[in-house]
Amino acid sequence: MEDLTLAVSEFTLSIDTIWILVAAVLVMFMQPGFALVEAGFTRSKNTANILMKNLMDFAIGSLIFWILGYTLMYGEDVGGFMGKISLFFSSNEIHGVPDKASLMFQTVFAATAATIVSGAVAERTKFSAYIIFSIVITAVIYPISGHWIWGGGWLSNLNTPFHDFAGSTVVHSVGAWVGLAGAVMIGPRIGKYTKDGKARAIPGQNLALGALGVFILWFGWFGFNPGSQLAATGSENASAIAHIFITTNLAAAAGAVTAMCVTWIKYKRPGLSITLNGALAGLVAITAGCDVVSPGGAAIIGILAGTLLVFGVEFIDKVLRIDDPVGAISVHGLNGAMGTIMVGFLSTSNGLFYGGGAAQLGSQLIGVLSVAAWAIGLGFILFFSLKKSIGVRVSKRIEEEGLDIYEHGESAYN
Repeated sequence: MEDLTLAVSEFTLSIDTIWILVAAVLVMFMQPGFALVEAGFTRSKNTANILMKNLMDFAIGSLIFWILGYTLMYGEDVGGFMGKISLFFSSNEIHGVPDKASLMFQTVFAATAATIVSGAVAERTKFSAYIIFSIVITAVIYPISGHWIWGGGWLSNLNTPFHDFAGSTVVHSVGAWVGLAGAVMIGPRIGKYTKDGKARAIPGQNLALGALGVFILWFGWFGFNPGSQLAATGSENASAIAHIFITTNLAAAAGAVTAMCVTWIKYKRPGLSITLNGALAGLVAITAGCDVVSPGGAAIIGILAGTLLVFGVEFIDKVLRIDDPVGAISVHGLNGAMGTIMVGFLSTSNGLFYGGGAAQLGSQLIGVLSVAAWAIGLGFILFFSLKKSIGVRVSKRIEEEGLDIYEHGESAYN
């Protein structure tokens, strides 16, 4: 009997570990998705630079998160603020799954947070400054706020714990808010705004690349959200994973359809680029509550995301005059925050609309505002420091002629 129990335990461990690592690979595949979206939505003269940034986000992020970030996020809690630092994580222990499987899964999430910033500061940022930024967000900014929520920190210990299942706020909003700080500090691209402040459209080079990138991201999100269940064996986990697949897909679909309809009504044409971003907005928004909202709730979140995306892009571009070439701040920041807050309304277990009172909503608001303040504040400090030291923006000539040749000595197209 003991042998049978041991065999079942070993089998459960194996299946759960394989599931997490397969999910990690799916999330890693989102990296080329981000690269294609950013390359497609920007100009051909900067494509090599964009691809290089996305490559380095993952490569540098993997090293830095292993060296420092993982234990800062998941180490023994220190005052509810951060984890106890232990350099060069190498634990062979098993906590549900092997610790190294957890490291791999969390590494791809950290890389995602870093690469979101790339789109917001595209086409005018020094590569050297971007590398320093990528190191800092993976080593410090992302892990510390992540600890508050996923590592046993203060937000996870509120009377009603803050709920962000797979990272609408932990991952996506953090990247977007740092990107917002960067876009403000660096300033708009040359020619983006007229002398009287009117925004000009700067078309991307290839919407086919952008569309392919969005499909890859949609596909990869089925590792991002269902993988965050962190186990696959047993009927409870199987049911949860299936539910998360459905809520994730419905929100993305609703976001895309809604963005198309809103642009069709508002601009008299169904725009492809904004519709593609509508799908991403739905995916970002559902990530926080994909485990606790109903399929209908997921569709509602997607509808809200598609609507917020259209008006958010216009507000940031034309009112705030912040140049965000790919719409990253609207997709990941505004919709990450909105989706996280909607958990307080639509959670079937304790949401306001399901008779759960306002406690969960209060916790969601506290978490969203706290993480935004942290990421924006640290983002401004980081980019200000870079601006005053090595500089963050390329020269006018380099920006006009393209970053590829001047920054990297090669072009993506020959």
